[in-house]
Amino acid sequence: MLVRRIRDTEMAMLSRSVQTWYKHYKAKPDARASEMLCSAVIDLFNNGHHTQEELTSILITRYPGPTAMLTNSPTSSSVH
Repeated sequence: MLVRRIRDTEMAMLSRSVQTWYKHYKAKPDARASEMLCSAVIDLFNNGHHTQEELTSILITRYPGPTAMLTNSPTSSSVH
């Protein structure tokens, strides 16, 4: 699969999508959650989701709040 380089303007939009997720859930930014959300939003972008509204909506649906980040994140024993 060919993945193109993400431009600065696109990266800013991806960042705003993640920031909007935090605002939606009134959550305090967390390094582990941010890593997961950033990885997810980049994957979504690379799979054809190119608007901030679409990306944010998918993040909010896929990760319904900060506690979902704990249950959806891999544990050290599950990553080999």
